[in-house]
Amino acid sequence: MLRSGGWAAVSRPHVVDAGLMVSAVVITALTLREPAYVPAGLAVAAPALLVRRARPALVAAITMGADLAAMSALVAEGAAAPLLVGAAATIALYSLGRHGERVWLTGTALTVGYVTVVMMVDPVNLVGKVMQILAAVLLGRLLLLRHRLLERRKRRAAETAVSTERRRIARELHDVVGHHITVINVLVGAGRTTMASDRAAAEEAFVTAEHTARQAMAEMRQLLHVLRADDTAEPTDHTGIGAAGVPALVEQARLPAELDVIGKAVPLPAAVDHAVYRIVQEALTNVRKHAPAARARVRLSYLPGSVEVEVTDEGTGTPVRSRGGFGLRGMAERVALVEGVLTAGPRSEGGFRVHATLPLAMPERRPDVDHSAPRG
Repeated sequence: MLRSGGWAAVSRPHVVDAGLMVSAVVITALTLREPAYVPAGLAVAAPALLVRRARPALVAAITMGADLAAMSALVAEGAAAPLLVGAAATIALYSLGRHGERVWLTGTALTVGYVTVVMMVDPVNLVGKVMQILAAVLLGRLLLLRHRLLERRKRRAAETAVSTERRRIARELHDVVGHHITVINVLVGAGRTTMASDRAAAEEAFVTAEHTARQAMAEMRQLLHVLRADDTAEPTDHTGIGAAGVPALVEQARLPAELDVIGKAVPLPAAVDHAVYRIVQEALTNVRKHAPAARARVRLSYLPGSVEVEVTDEGTGTPVRSRGGFGLRGMAERVALVEGVLTAGPRSEGGFRVHATLPLAMPERRPDVDHSAPRG
């Protein structure tokens, strides 16, 4: 008994080619009946269509040769030559354009040979047959070019998706690791400095550093959970933290910092909610790095249709910060993902300012479209 797995080797292209072969035989038998050996000869050449994808030039030569032989035999018998190129030869010519590598060289050689014989045997139908040959080859070639174009688009889309995912992971790692490592560095430095003079303060700094390290590990686990999510789910930057965590973020900043919340807090789209937290986190991290003694101010404004985030400090707008590093670039990418607006740079009165406007209406994702090309 044939097991179901035995059909695995019979692919769709093989079935299509077998169907085309049978169709060519049937069409030939219906259109050419006398003398009997003519359709029989053409039918013998039809099985070559089974390898039309692998050997398109050879199949075209065999079927066109059989077509010419049949035409010559009909004329010799005093019968009228067919108006069109035979079915098998037409399919083979299409395959030459669709699957052939040196289509123009091979097609030209076959066409010249075919036309030479037709001019001697059936000059009346020469133009129609030449047009049919060209149409079959060009149709196959156009479909091949379309298929290659779609394949390039698919590869480009895949490369873009990989690049986007890499940037997303880089943003998360930078924000999580950079923020917490900076805090730990400040705490450990403060503890080391005050250990001799104020042991209690030093111990408090070390305990806070330990807590910060645990928090970093927790956020890393959240991030890994998101990255390991089911591949069928839509990619997301959201790891469960958002605007609700901003007060704690400001409190733990180890900076002279204050938070102003303007307007009534409303539920935010996940990506916007996450972006608010990360923007504040990165801005405060930059203050600690570049102006550790400066006072920072965080303003979170809930407006109709948008939410605004502003972080300012009274330090010096250093050239390093004004040029922007990976952190500022990551903020810009987050804001761009939700179609918001970000400005960051030194303030005229001194210090640095980061301001982002994030719309509450998220842009709709366009569904992926299957651009698969026909495989004939």
